[in-house]
Amino acid sequence: MSTKADISRPTLPAWRLFFPLAALHAAITVPLTLAVFYHGLPLGLIASPAAHGRELLFGFALAVIAGYLLGPLSRRGLLGLAALWLVARIGGLVGPEALPVLLADALFAALLAWRLVPRFQAAKKWRNRMLSPLLGLLCLLAIASLAGRLVQHGMLTPALIRHAVLWLVLLMTFMGGRVLAPAINGHLMASRRQAGAGVQPRLEAALIVLLGVTPLLAPWSATASLAAPLTAMAGLLVLWRLWRWRPWACRQRPDLLGLMLGYAWLGVGPLLAARVLWLGQPLGGVLHAFTVGALGTLASGIMLRQAILRAKGRPEREPLLLPLALLFTVAAVLRLVAYPAGAAWLPLLWASALAWSLAWLLTAWRLLGWSRRVPSRTRI
Repeated sequence: MSTKADISRPTLPAWRLFFPLAALHAAITVPLTLAVFYHGLPLGLIASPAAHGRELLFGFALAVIAGYLLGPLSRRGLLGLAALWLVARIGGLVGPEALPVLLADALFAALLAWRLVPRFQAAKKWRNRMLSPLLGLLCLLAIASLAGRLVQHGMLTPALIRHAVLWLVLLMTFMGGRVLAPAINGHLMASRRQAGAGVQPRLEAALIVLLGVTPLLAPWSATASLAAPLTAMAGLLVLWRLWRWRPWACRQRPDLLGLMLGYAWLGVGPLLAARVLWLGQPLGGVLHAFTVGALGTLASGIMLRQAILRAKGRPEREPLLLPLALLFTVAAVLRLVAYPAGAAWLPLLWASALAWSLAWLLTAWRLLGWSRRVPSRTRI
């Protein structure tokens, strides 16, 4: 009797709920942040650069991770997780230090870690097992960063956020490679009867080591200069890996070109970071190469690709994938040049925010459209 109940228990795929929520959250949060910073809008959750970074990392990025990795859950379990996430996001705008808001945010991250961390512990290769502690660490940092809301003018949150971004770079480099390598191989085999470079395991292992050491050194002024050559080497290896995937052979696949453009930001970003680390300058500004260029492009492309494949569609026929990647690139470039641009800095910031928001609104629209096409018996 219990077995029958378990079989018939309705489930929902996490991506169908968390992907649109994450896209809408990203589209709304960045313009709201500028309104708070420069136009006096009173919203506590994003009232400082560190708070803004925390919200995009542990609000948006964790929602993307939840949608991509959780798989199908019971309706009650999935809706409960989504409710915790929404309470933390919406409640935090008006009462970021309220106990229910803090508890909801912490509980969401804890439950996400509880579901994901054990999943990768049984992997045979150490490169795959690396996901387990990495995901656990990101969730732990999400919980620890809540203390920053309770410590006024403390240095905990800014340093912790920079630390978390660099760990997220490692996650994006690993997961992005695991998505791109088989997709490119499949395209080359189908179109040219040629095998691609694949995952490139030795290169992947080197990137894991380099990008795993960088967060331990780069956020701290005493060790930043030591991180600079390691970071530069990681950026060059990412670009070499991308070159070996032969982007020119994927001219007929705008979906793959868009993802490769996002992956290229994971090569450009470390080179920019290495420069500022070597010069002893603050790391914060160049991190937007990762959070806008890489995260925006890769997350939107992977989210849409998953929705399209679940709907039995063909990603190469989705006309918005490459334009979305270009929009995120425009947003990243505008954000990186805004402050050095002098008097035009605020218009450039708003132009970057609007490009980012337009890209995420279009992503949410296409996600909902493809979601409705998923066959009812294969909604996983």
